[in-house]
Amino acid sequence: MVKEFEAAGSVSSGRCDLHTHTLASDGMQPPAENVRLAKEKGLVAVAITDHDTVAGVPEALEAGELYDITVVPGVEISTRAGGKDIHVLGYYVDFRDELFLSRLAGLRDTRAARNEAITQQLQGLGIGITMEAVVRGIGRELKPDESVGRPHIADELVRLGAASDMRDAFDKYLAEGKPGFVAQPRISPEEANQWIAEAKGKAVLAHPGLYGDDELVRGILGGGGFAGVEAYHSDHGPAEEERYLAMARKYGLLVTGGSDFHGTRGGVIFHGDLGSVTVSADVLEQLKA
Repeated sequence: MVKEFEAAGSVSSGRCDLHTHTLASDGMQPPAENVRLAKEKGLVAVAITDHDTVAGVPEALEAGELYDITVVPGVEISTRAGGKDIHVLGYYVDFRDELFLSRLAGLRDTRAARNEAITQQLQGLGIGITMEAVVRGIGRELKPDESVGRPHIADELVRLGAASDMRDAFDKYLAEGKPGFVAQPRISPEEANQWIAEAKGKAVLAHPGLYGDDELVRGILGGGGFAGVEAYHSDHGPAEEERYLAMARKYGLLVTGGSDFHGTRGGVIFHGDLGSVTVSADVLEQLKA
């Protein structure tokens, strides 16, 4: 099912998916393939928002020229607040800014230490998993500015027979509160907001419905500095959409949305298919303003 939503005051018929992942983090496709697929789906724009890296943006921009589709350079920064992992989307960031790149590299170093801790905890459960095997399972040599995430660990758990698919791996081991979960030291959402602003981008709170704590969400959004909230997401139902639309109105924020596309693992699409959740393209001008 494809869900399409109009941004406030939209007169544009063009659609955009503002949340997709590539091989640069834990997606399954090269950046150019995300762009090609977006064009095939009839979108006029697609954002590349990999976890803690902008490594996929240059390839995507080149593909945008080839396929005549707008590519929004973005990122999804991992933060922590209120005892929960909180994700902050950054749009139209300067992906060549050296300070920003250095800061993202620091986050990836922390993520790598977290990954090692996860595999150690899984080993303590009697599962024969190593980070070397996780990286081998990716099937290619990782570039220095690419990141390994929990979905890659989930893939290895499936290969080992410890889980039936990625969802099962998260439900059994990797989700918050499960025996393989490790809470890594992370920056705050406010600090991520500042980094994005200093890289000339706009910060948007990602998928607030996944945090299960609207008081925390209100505190983050009401603190100022955020440009928008991702009210529309593959894992949001109508009730969540209405709640976050109301928060956007209350705090004067932009409303964005996207599929959170990661590709297909074992025949299963995690979160949503590219283009399954879209917003009107006029929101891009508001993000660039």
